[in-house]
Amino acid sequence: MDNIMDYEKIEKSARIRKKTVKTVTYILLGIWAIMVLFPFYWMILTSVKSYSAYNSEYIPTFFTLSPTIQNYIDAFTSVPLAQYLANTAFFAIATTAIMLAVTILAAFAFARLEFKGKNIAFTLFLSLMMIPNELVVITNFVTITDLDLRNTFTGLILPSVTSVFYIYLLRENFAQIPDELYYAAKVDGTSDLKYLLKVMVPISRPTIITITILKVIECWNSYIWPRLITDDSAYYLVSNGIQEIRENGFGRENIPAMMAAVVVISVPLIVLFLIFRNKIMEGVARGGTKG
Repeated sequence: MDNIMDYEKIEKSARIRKKTVKTVTYILLGIWAIMVLFPFYWMILTSVKSYSAYNSEYIPTFFTLSPTIQNYIDAFTSVPLAQYLANTAFFAIATTAIMLAVTILAAFAFARLEFKGKNIAFTLFLSLMMIPNELVVITNFVTITDLDLRNTFTGLILPSVTSVFYIYLLRENFAQIPDELYYAAKVDGTSDLKYLLKVMVPISRPTIITITILKVIECWNSYIWPRLITDDSAYYLVSNGIQEIRENGFGRENIPAMMAAVVVISVPLIVLFLIFRNKIMEGVARGGTKG
């Protein structure tokens, strides 16, 4: 009887401890979520406040009783925000499409093809990740300028069509596919390109989707390179276009209109991530797991 009572006490103590840990975990996660989401809430809140209401607040308020969409109207009528969005969409789609072709072919070569010096070449290729981005930007700037490609979409796109990290990630994913599938396909007379497109790409679809989404986000948020290579507003992306808006559009004091423009720019990425968040996690997990 004493043993049963002791067992029940231990079990009850374990349940209490587990419930306490779970409660503390959710509290900490809730606090962290508030810290992360608050800037987005503040951005949206400010974007629906009128210019006069915002400037009349000596103490910032956490809500508004008279929201307005005038700031969003100004974001599209006072400055060429629609053009900036279109330029960025074209840049992101074109760059991602070319990058995917380069990445898939390179990853296939390193993962499946056999050629002399492959391991050395791949090691040297990975060593490029150790080069600071600032040095690459300087080299790319000189090259694009010498080719007279400044203020062109070609000049914007070319330096971004390859990524050592994405090639490495996809190569690791391709390497997990059994060699027997490749040898069986070769016995049937299947070409390497057909095997890549019909077998390896479908199997690695989660990783490829992950790379695609991450590259789109990277292009959408690109700032330094577009700022360096373009000084014609016809080729501005949203990242450097927002600086032009601040300086020559709404003015530095019209914070609500600025916030409205930032909300419009941020929404596509947020929606993209929410739709494909599970694919991103799955792709990263598959790319980093052997077996």
